[in-house]
Amino acid sequence: MADSFLFNVAESVLGKLGSLALQEFSLAWGLESDLEKIKDNLKVIKAVLLDAEQQRSQNPRIEVWLDNLKEVLYDAEDVVDEFECEALRRQVVKSGNTTRKVQRFFSRSNPLIFRFRMGHKLKQIRERVDEVAALKSKFGLTERIFDRHIIHGEREMTHSFIDASDVIGREQARDDIIETLLQSVDGENVSIIPIVGIGGIGKTTLAKLVYNDQRIATHFELKLWVCVSDVFELDKVIIKILDSASPGQRYADMGIDQLQRTLQEALNGNKYLLILDDVWSEDPRQWGELKTLLMGGAYGSKMLVTTRSQRVAEIMGTVSALNLSLLSHQDCLSLFFKWAFKGQQEKQNPNLKRIGEEIVRKCKGVPLAVITLGSLLYSVTDEREWEFIRDNEIWKLEQKKDDILPALRLSYEHLPSHLKRCFAYCSIFPKDYVMDDIELVYLWMANGLVQSSNENQELEDIGLRYFKELCSRCFFQDFSEYGGKVKCKMHDLIHDLALSVTQNECSMVRTSTQQIPKSVRHISFPHPELLPNVLPESLQNLDRVRTICCESERGEGISSEAFIKTCFSRFQYLRFLNLSYSMFEVLPTSIGNLKHLKYLDLWRSPNIQRLPNSICKLQSLQVLLLFGCWSLEELPKDMKYMINLRWLWITTKQKNLPTGGIGCLKSLRFLFITSCDNLEYLFEDMQGLKKLRRLKIDYCRSLTSLPQSIKCLTALETLCIKGCENLDLIMEEGEENQYPTQFSLQKLELEFLPKLVEFPQWLIRGSTNSLKVIKVERCNNLRELPECLQNMASLQEVQIKGCPQLNNDPIRKAGEN
Repeated sequence: MADSFLFNVAESVLGKLGSLALQEFSLAWGLESDLEKIKDNLKVIKAVLLDAEQQRSQNPRIEVWLDNLKEVLYDAEDVVDEFECEALRRQVVKSGNTTRKVQRFFSRSNPLIFRFRMGHKLKQIRERVDEVAALKSKFGLTERIFDRHIIHGEREMTHSFIDASDVIGREQARDDIIETLLQSVDGENVSIIPIVGIGGIGKTTLAKLVYNDQRIATHFELKLWVCVSDVFELDKVIIKILDSASPGQRYADMGIDQLQRTLQEALNGNKYLLILDDVWSEDPRQWGELKTLLMGGAYGSKMLVTTRSQRVAEIMGTVSALNLSLLSHQDCLSLFFKWAFKGQQEKQNPNLKRIGEEIVRKCKGVPLAVITLGSLLYSVTDEREWEFIRDNEIWKLEQKKDDILPALRLSYEHLPSHLKRCFAYCSIFPKDYVMDDIELVYLWMANGLVQSSNENQELEDIGLRYFKELCSRCFFQDFSEYGGKVKCKMHDLIHDLALSVTQNECSMVRTSTQQIPKSVRHISFPHPELLPNVLPESLQNLDRVRTICCESERGEGISSEAFIKTCFSRFQYLRFLNLSYSMFEVLPTSIGNLKHLKYLDLWRSPNIQRLPNSICKLQSLQVLLLFGCWSLEELPKDMKYMINLRWLWITTKQKNLPTGGIGCLKSLRFLFITSCDNLEYLFEDMQGLKKLRRLKIDYCRSLTSLPQSIKCLTALETLCIKGCENLDLIMEEGEENQYPTQFSLQKLELEFLPKLVEFPQWLIRGSTNSLKVIKVERCNNLRELPECLQNMASLQEVQIKGCPQLNNDPIRKAGEN
């Protein structure tokens, strides 16, 4: 679509230039004119970006201009974020409860020096933006209004013809669909069957097989094939249907009313099969208008819809969608050899057959990928050429317009610009990496990709909506749910697509990597355990890196403290730092200099004994993951100053979590306390966590009670308590009403709590109209559940397992209502 990746970056920077913090600084320091000039020029540039984006492939000079613009925009974002960091630092210093010692702790530089330095940086950005704006006039670019319905690379219209002998492995799916099409459906005049799957998986091919089957020809009086493809406009779709019904007639000059009457006349009394191929529109109103017109056929008429969107399937389907499966490895081999050897594989070089099998594995069951690579090797007998194909990522190979990458890229082009950036950043993870929804949302937030125009909207909710949209469009697969989080993967070819659109921004660095473009801002190390003590030469010229991901393919993390120190000093603009599975014992104190850092992952770093108190200088930090830090003696003493923290996951050897620490984190939304074997007491000032939405306490074996103030968590939606062997959840006499319960839970999970005998009434008090999910598992001594649960109309899901002492089960009754 014409709503380009870069267009979204420009919008984001313009939004940040209007931030309150920057406005206040510019007014106080006399920088208003520079700031206004930057904004004015960016607005002018943004107006021609859509036109420039469409011309970039034909004009190399425009390509260079856009690349320069992107660099300027990112550098401008860094400067604006630096003002935001300073505003947060001053917020802490001026909070009213800080001593001179604390003020010294947070003073990074002389205010006059900071003012001079930042004023100079802003002027530099203004000069660079001026330069880019001046160059745009040389390209004859025209201003265009943002229109998300303009498509860059439209797919060519599909047709219904097919040679069935060219199709391998779809016989069972064809027969299943035909069986459904031939069945009568009670109460449905026209039933609609969606076929869903990623680009290239064979949805259209399967629809062709069905359409041309003799069983269909004898059952339906009228067969219609329509490729919807681009924009779903009612008059155009009607014309396509009429063209299929009566070829050679002219319908283009008809008005919409005449088109509707003509369509109803064409369908009247006929039992028809209509194939709507390649549907993208997710607007239920558009479909509703067309569906009304298509009800004029005879009883038993059917429609088959192919789409890449689960949302489209939900809107259009009247029966369950067929999620088209990947092709089996054996079928992929047959298909590959059919294209590469023209079906004469038995006469071929055994080495080529062996290499061919290895090539097929990288296609991961997607037929179009198999055909793409097979056709690349048609009549090629040089083993080196075959090895070249085998050893390269698909996105690095030359592609024709009908090959796999263009087919997948069409899915990317149809994304709204904000989703394009979110999808592209997923390329930072290695292939087959298991992602989860919360992790992705905070990764996007760390890079400024989740933005809200409404201050009442939580960024987490917006990010989760982005995640669900990408899921519905088949960009993620292999879903599972664990610990309240949705986990998924990207298909290898979808990962290649992400790499292809971020190749100048993201780089995977291996020991063999010789050179990295200076424009790269996101780096991952698939083998961090092999990193040297010094920064590789390929990284020496990079100083604007925002992401370092040391996500090991082997589960072995970085061990070089010297390398970490070098990274901290070199990459001052880091937003996302993944050091999971690290083997060092002490995190360098220089971590406190990474003032832009928003996401720090020390997941399963078993040797870390302490975190430097300088980490508490990271006012921008939103995520701190310390799960699996089994040797961590205690949390930093000044954690209360991490005022932007939204997700905290801890494992610590402490016996108690003191007041004046975590309880002061007013921005905290997610708090997970896991495997703290020595922990006997939680912090007493939980009432300070006014925005906490999810609290998870598991495998804290020494924990005996929860603080009374837990009942003051007004925003709490999910409470999960698991594996706490000595916790009974009962408030002591006199404590029950000290703090009235204020939270309205939606989800409650209690698992493996052997001391739990009586169900704590305070847990559900105030939640009788909100509780949707309740899970009680392996609570061997739990005797009764509250009778009030049977009146909960809000309850949607109930699980009770391994509770042999239960005398009543009102929840099960409630769940049946």
